Amino acid sequence: MKGLIIFSHDMEDGEALTTRALLKRAGISMDTMTFEKTNRIITSYGLVVEADFLSDQVHLDKYDFLVIPGGKYVKNVVDGDTDIKSTATYFLSSGKMVAAICAGPRFLGQAHLLDGIHFTAYPGSEKDAPKGIYHKDMKAMTDGRIITGRSAGAVYEFSYEITKYILGEELASKLLSSILF
Repeated sequence: MKGLIIFSHDMEDGEALTTRALLKRAGISMDTMTFEKTNRIITSYGLVVEADFLSDQVHLDKYDFLVIPGGKYVKNVVDGDTDIKSTATYFLSSGKMVAAICAGPRFLGQAHLLDGIHFTAYPGSEKDAPKGIYHKDMKAMTDGRIITGRSAGAVYEFSYEITKYILGEELASKLLSSILF
């Protein structure tokens, strides 16, 4: 299994980097990709990281799942975005899993991918998914091929849900045990 995580300027550091680190710790191959004009990304809290690939260098069919972190960038780009929404739509229409955390589910909501789906997200983000079933008190949850997380404070539960979906509950539990969660 191989995952792809989208990096964007002003992404939430923990939601992107900790999720990636935990999934790699679980033994899942992860690549990072950006729709920015450069692969040099500056996170919400000023950390400079480098995405593995620019979007035009990626063949989506090589990946089994997609991760969309939240962060300050979401409110600035979500309404005019076509890239992240179409990427998520491609993954789901191809029978693949999509995971989004914090404000990241806004992309899914605006693309109508959360219609009829149980989800969680950062409070206020549910406005973009009026036909979804919002669970404000859940840290992370899975409904079919969509996994959502509430915020940076739920990264461990979010990563657990992704790992459980891909590798099964036993290996997901081992991941949490290995970090003394």
